Amino acid sequence: MTKEKGRERRRIKLIKPRLQLKLVGVFVGLSALGFLMQSLHVGLRLSELAAQVPEGGPYLMAVMPELPLEILAVSFGMLLPLTIAVGIMVTFRVAGPVYRFEQYLREVRDGREIRPCTLRQGDDLQELCDLINEVTEPLRLKNANEEEAIVPAALPAEVGEKEERTAA
Repeated sequence: MTKEKGRERRRIKLIKPRLQLKLVGVFVGLSALGFLMQSLHVGLRLSELAAQVPEGGPYLMAVMPELPLEILAVSFGMLLPLTIAVGIMVTFRVAGPVYRFEQYLREVRDGREIRPCTLRQGDDLQELCDLINEVTEPLRLKNANEEEAIVPAALPAEVGEKEERTAA
């Protein structure tokens, strides 16, 4: 795959949608669990406080059932979009290289790629990329040799065609 310097920016927002959305789902689930634990803890602590205050305790106990749900809704509503956005950005570092490996291995398999695999600077899985290069090297050399054998075979025919045109 030919990559120009200026085209190294990501053009697709979800390069591996299934993988990225699954990971973002885990992030959202963990966040939801954290928010739930936070609201339950706040509710518990406020109930204990309501039992100990000399005045207003019964009023505080009356609004207590709604308070943890309100805390949960506000926390989740404010942080859910941020969790999703950060989750997608973080998954780029893994999903991008996985996508690149799939494309690269298909091209090597089909004989269209003879160069080593490369990743963007800062992407994760650089060590895996090196291992893929090591493993695919014999196949890439075979592909390169086949490509060299095809190109010289085409040259004499082209030269013969030029001579016939000049003679005519």
